[in-house]
Amino acid sequence: MAYWLMKTEPDTFSIDTLKQQKVSCWEGVRNYQARNMMRDEMKVGDLVFIYHSSCKDVGVVGIAEVVKEAYPDHFQFDPESHYFDPKSTPENPRWIMVDVGYKQHVNYVSLARIKANPALEDMPLVKKGSRLSIMPVTEMQWNEILAMSEKRGR
Repeated sequence: MAYWLMKTEPDTFSIDTLKQQKVSCWEGVRNYQARNMMRDEMKVGDLVFIYHSSCKDVGVVGIAEVVKEAYPDHFQFDPESHYFDPKSTPENPRWIMVDVGYKQHVNYVSLARIKANPALEDMPLVKKGSRLSIMPVTEMQWNEILAMSEKRGR
């Protein structure tokens, strides 16, 4: 099993939305490195931190599980979609998505707390210039963030 962090803007899709839907496709990834991780590395059963970004309270808010491995993101073929890609075809899709299932909310762990924790200094999330919407998390980092959630604080 692997661990991941997936960013989402809560005004568009939040941990509460995922809880309500139970399972959702993780569409709209339009970065080749993130796509490759989803396509080549994400497996059913992997655990995912849901991270709210581009909002007042940026940070880890919940946990999901990969429930379906990579398949073509159908939004890339829809001219009405924000995620439409005219260079992508059903025969040669550029973009993929996975399905994630809600597991639980966690006590909010802010980006500031993550950055302040020396045990997490190697996380891609805190590295300068790392803007990926999907990133791997080591087992140690996963456990550290869970422990921070249990201790609460902002």
